[in-house]
Amino acid sequence: MKEVEYVDLGRMAYGECWEKQRSLFDRILAVKAGAEDEDITPERAGWLLLVEHDPVYTLGKSGKESNMLVSEAYLRQIGAEFYHIERGGDVTFHGPGQIVGYPILDLEKVGVGLREYIDILEQSVIEVVAEWGIKAGRIAGASGVWIDCDTARARKICAIGVRSSRFVTMHGFALNVATDLRYFQHINPCGFIDKGVTSIEKEVGHAVDFELVKQQVVNKLSEKLNVKIYK
Repeated sequence: MKEVEYVDLGRMAYGECWEKQRSLFDRILAVKAGAEDEDITPERAGWLLLVEHDPVYTLGKSGKESNMLVSEAYLRQIGAEFYHIERGGDVTFHGPGQIVGYPILDLEKVGVGLREYIDILEQSVIEVVAEWGIKAGRIAGASGVWIDCDTARARKICAIGVRSSRFVTMHGFALNVATDLRYFQHINPCGFIDKGVTSIEKEVGHAVDFELVKQQVVNKLSEKLNVKIYK
């Protein structure tokens, strides 16, 4: 069984975490190209970073800037940052109360393709929120995890956007646990104008244990990817 190191970054600004992602991503690519790295053994498939960001909006490489409904000057006024980044997907928000996961993985070592990997991310979150009594699923043509998928009340509880190169991944998922959903009013989330957003706490109507949800996420990813995730 391959191994993945779990790093809990706590609360961290987006830019600092982005640099950490890219550093790990580049290290795996370098090893695949023949470089030596004593930390990247044949058994190690990569890293799982979990983090809670300061308020920030990110726009994917194929996203439309028109889905950002306010100016960068306004974002600065409310204490939020903005980044145009290299992942797939459109615009989304990251902030306190949200579990953001960045698996930096060599999918060839894990033994899955990119499409299956994204399915695994989605299924892991679907099963985590089910532990809180929330029935979630997928919407055809829309990435991420949704509630009331086939109704006019469809709302996203987890966004997913991934970059890969030579089967190495970065970026990942953002699960709303206790997120202040008012921040999403400043964007068309993931490019949608007819769908809402939600969180675990909004759906269950009470506070939940944030650290417990993180551990549930780690457990499900370990199970679904069939890897040992360790600290």
